[in-house]
Amino acid sequence: MTISARERLILAAERLMAEKGPSVSLRDIAIAAEQRNNSAVQYHFDTRDGLIRAVVDYRIEMLEPRRRALLAEYFGSTVSSAEAVNPVHGLLEVLTLPMFELGPRFGATHYARFHEQVRANRAVSDATNLGDERRSSILTIMRGLDKALAPLPARLRERRLRSLPTVLFSLLADHERAVEAGRIAADDPNAVAELLDMANGLLTAPVSAGLHVRSDLSV
Repeated sequence: MTISARERLILAAERLMAEKGPSVSLRDIAIAAEQRNNSAVQYHFDTRDGLIRAVVDYRIEMLEPRRRALLAEYFGSTVSSAEAVNPVHGLLEVLTLPMFELGPRFGATHYARFHEQVRANRAVSDATNLGDERRSSILTIMRGLDKALAPLPARLRERRLRSLPTVLFSLLADHERAVEAGRIAADDPNAVAELLDMANGLLTAPVSAGLHVRSDLSV
């Protein structure tokens, strides 16, 4: 299937930024995308930040429909006894499973590593704005997690939820590297289960006895 020049640039940027960092030459991205015009990135995306935002948008368009379908399944089905005890795990599965499926379903092999590299860039926070209707599933999931973690002190709950994307993308990036090295299959169900258990542990770990959670705790 023939893909557009714009899509070629997005895919090249995703791979090169994953491998070399967000400061990789725009010229190198244009060359990798087989664009003769070295200003192709500026023509299609205006700036480097515009290109980063476009990569995130490109993948979210694939992730969002799957997450919405899983949410409908999750809320529409009879809640299992395990989920009744710990709904956090079920919501994490809705959030994370589509990321594991990017490789097998869409041939995406570098997105988690790309996100790991650029996560501090303002373009990423702009592109993943939870108020955007195109990403409503993430807002629903985060609200559900916040409610499920209500027994935790508010500041600690907020800190754990803020840490979740960093931890998830680091774990997913490690999974991509393992797949690339041939140590594991892209759709290995054990890898999914292990990551979900680790993320669940991050959010639900008990508060140490005697720990005083200050109201001004930095998040």
